[in-house]
Amino acid sequence: MRSWSDLPVGRVVRLDVEADAMALSIDPLPPGAPAILTYRPRLAELLDDARTVAGLVASVLRELDAAALALLPAWLPGAAGIDGPGGAGLRAVRSLALRRASTGEHYGPFLAELAERALAGGPSGFPPEVRAAGLARVLADSYGRTATAVLVHVPDGLGAAAQEVFVAGCEWLAQRAKAGVWLTGAPLDAVDRVPTVRPRLTGGPTGPAGTAVPAGPPWHSAAPATEPGPAEAGATQAEGAQTGGAQAGGGRMEYPAVAGRPHPGSPGELALEAALARCAWAVGRSWNQTYLPHPLAAPIRLDLLWERERCVVEIDGPDHRGAAKFAADRERDVLLQLDGYAVLRFVDVQVLTDIETVLRRIAQFLRGRRGTEG
Repeated sequence: MRSWSDLPVGRVVRLDVEADAMALSIDPLPPGAPAILTYRPRLAELLDDARTVAGLVASVLRELDAAALALLPAWLPGAAGIDGPGGAGLRAVRSLALRRASTGEHYGPFLAELAERALAGGPSGFPPEVRAAGLARVLADSYGRTATAVLVHVPDGLGAAAQEVFVAGCEWLAQRAKAGVWLTGAPLDAVDRVPTVRPRLTGGPTGPAGTAVPAGPPWHSAAPATEPGPAEAGATQAEGAQTGGAQAGGGRMEYPAVAGRPHPGSPGELALEAALARCAWAVGRSWNQTYLPHPLAAPIRLDLLWERERCVVEIDGPDHRGAAKFAADRERDVLLQLDGYAVLRFVDVQVLTDIETVLRRIAQFLRGRRGTEG
């Protein structure tokens, strides 16, 4: 049995663990673990790209690249106030990136190009080997981790030849990026060189009981538990953006949010923050914090918190309809309520289509807790 922090990086392994238990165990990410991203390739794309190792590698690198671009300024803190390519923006982020690379392990030209592309867009001019290593370092840096791992859900339906190419592509990524590539999902019966390990699903940030601590980056999952109905289709399609722009390529790369900020790829969180920023009563809010009910309890990740008013706001995507996630949500709500917190839950489609009602309900609760009318 291995903890998440003991799982190998720089190689490919299969994890012997149920998907639901695994997802809950890394929300929030345990201390000592690498920055864990989850890749869910679509079978149709995989069969197409798996004709060559290069095609599979290109597919994964596209998604890692999109995640890194979306996470600026987490890996370049000085760029927080630069939000566009106009004026001296490109020169400023390039200078910041080169300065940061000069004092760390980043490759300066790659980091500078990545910073510029985060503002102006466009493809990378670096070869796959440089991109793989550079992106792994950037993603680890975004979460204050020393390494990166990609949790890959293997889809059903891969034939023997596709399995061989798939594993070879994963091995290339693990070796060139010095990242963990951890496989779950369908078995790879035609390939016998991938060892199986069973992680010990424990761990989490520690801190004073009953306090919110930003020690572990929250995990944001966009995977729907069931197919959306017609009324939810628009919101579900929009929610795909929170996977780092992966919908256009077919697969989805899910990545944690950075403590203190709305998730950069969550339309619901971004829309709510944009609306709250215009409301004087919304002062005191904090996004994506980790809460510890007591020293022996598992930590809880909170979407949005007003700590003084003991108010938690959760924005639930389609994945919250699954049995395991639904049960976990109820359990955490009880723990929070026992500590005196109120939990206000909204589905993402409501935030995206009826933001005024959401704001009105949050404001009503906060004003009640503050004992004010205005």
